[in-house]
Order: sequence, then C-alpha cells, then structure tokens
Amino acid sequence: MRTRSDQNPAGAIGAGNGPGGVAVQVRDLRHTYRTPNGPLDVLQGVDLRIPAGGYASLSGPSGSGKTTLLSLLGALERPQLGSIDVGGVDLATLDRDGLAAFRCHTVGFVFQHFGLLEDLSARENVELACMLGGRGRAGRRRRADGLLDAVGLGPRAEHRPAALSGGERQRVAIARSLANDPSLILADEPTGNLDEGSSAAVIDLLEALRRDRAMTLMVVTHRGELAARAVDRYVLAAGRLMTL
Repeated sequence: MRTRSDQNPAGAIGAGNGPGGVAVQVRDLRHTYRTPNGPLDVLQGVDLRIPAGGYASLSGPSGSGKTTLLSLLGALERPQLGSIDVGGVDLATLDRDGLAAFRCHTVGFVFQHFGLLEDLSARENVELACMLGGRGRAGRRRRADGLLDAVGLGPRAEHRPAALSGGERQRVAIARSLANDPSLILADEPTGNLDEGSSAAVIDLLEALRRDRAMTLMVVTHRGELAARAVDRYVLAAGRLMTL
C-alpha cells in the first residue's frame, strides 16, 4: 500500500528555495560487524532506489540494521561491499574530505535524540551548522532566523533547549538539518521521543519541507501509521530489505 500526505499545517515553507532532491541507488549492499559471538551480518545484499524528490519510509525490528543503512547512505560509515550512489556520486570514490563535504552540503540528518547543544540558544544551534558550511557571521544569523521562522519557531530563537518542548526541540533540529541546503534528508526515528500529537506535527513538517523544497526524504520509524504516509515503504528484517 502506498499513500501520500498533502498536509502542510505550516504553510508553504521556502517554496522554490531548495536545491532539488537527489536520486539514491543502492546495489547489493552488505555490512558485517564483529561481535564477541562472531560476525553479525547486518545488511545482506540490500538493493534500494529512491527517485530524486522521493519520499521513503524504513521500518523493521530493533537491531535489524535500519540505523546502519542510514549511516551508510549519509556517509557516516563506508560500505564494506556493494555500492551507494547519491545524485550520481559513488560514495566509494570519495576521500575523507569529499565525504565530509558530502555530509555537510548534500545530506541533512535528523536524529531521535535531537543532538542540540544545551548551552546554546535555538538560533545558535542552527548558526553553528551554518558556520560549518562556511557561511559568514551575518549570513549565519540571517539563515538561522529564516529557518527557525520556516519551522514556526521564530519567536523562540533565543530560547535554550531546556526551555523548549520535545516537539520544539525537534523542530530546531530540523531547522539545523537544513542549514546548508541539503538535497537529501535522513531522519532516524525523528518522533521516537515525542507524544502522538507532536509526532504527527513533526512528520507534517518534514513532508512539507520535502515537497516545498523538492528534497528527497527517508524516514526511519517504528510507527506503522507514520511509515504508511510515505510514497515508498520498506521493511528491513534479518538483513534483507522488502518493499511494501
């Protein structure tokens, strides 16, 4: 079953300002971890294709390799066997600097645990990501304020994470993921620490951003009702990827 959500409670978010999505092509991806009990084959011949501007969800039991797959797609780890092509770039051909540039400018990461620096305000958290992307001070401030406005947190820009709700902190994390105009958003259990209402709002926001900025979006979630909102749905189990 494939469904598409057209909800956009935040309105048009930066329509036309995004870089456009990238196609993702994975072929025969295999990944093994060494454990005290012997080798653990986490990925066993995974094939995956997401078109440019596509929207995919990935679900599966705990420990099935979902986070490993996202880490490989985002160049946080190198593939051991198989190939990963993102936007026509074979990740295996990139050196350390090339991989760092890819992570900074092509991919935006959204994690379950927010990953915000507690001593920095919402604006400063987003500004830090802009600084890593090479923006000057004035440009960082304008970019951070624009992104916080886009996710509905402009009035909360000076607040530190402790003064924000879980849903608000995840919105800051989403704004931070957009700091350097990524073409691909990888969201790993972005609603894992949120209540039902906040979870739906975060997925609404990601879907709106994907549509309005023409980005490619992949969401890992254990919630079936959220996974079902994606255009393409995948399940990873026992190292094998299946299409729903």
